[in-house]
Amino acid sequence: MNASLRRRVIAEWRGLPSDLPRPDRAQKVAELLPGVMQKLGLKERLQENEVLAAWKELVGEFIAGHSRPISLRDGVLYVHVLQPALHYELERVSKPQILRKLKQRFGGRVIRDLRFRLG
Repeated sequence: MNASLRRRVIAEWRGLPSDLPRPDRAQKVAELLPGVMQKLGLKERLQENEVLAAWKELVGEFIAGHSRPISLRDGVLYVHVLQPALHYELERVSKPQILRKLKQRFGGRVIRDLRFRLG
C-alpha cells in the first residue's frame, strides 16, 4: 500500500479531514508588487513615478516651482523648464549637482542623463 493511500485510509478511520492542510503561502502585497511589475514590464514606469515624485525634494522648491519632470526614457530624465534664464542656469550650472543627487538616490542605471527643454 503506498503512503498517500495509507494516510487517507487512516485519516478516514480516525474521522479526520482527508486532505492535509496546505501550508500558508500568504505574502504581503508590497513584497509581491515589484516582481509582478517587472514581469509585466512596468518596472521602468514604477521607477519613473518615484523619480517624478522626488523631484521637488531633490532640486528645491524654487526650481521645482518653475520646472517639471516629464518622463524617464532609457535612463534620460526629460524636464520642462518655464523660463529661459532658469533653463540656462540649469543646463550650464546646476545640471551636474542635480544629476549627482539623482544618481545617489536612484542609481546610475536608472538615471544616466538630464535633458532640459523650454516649454
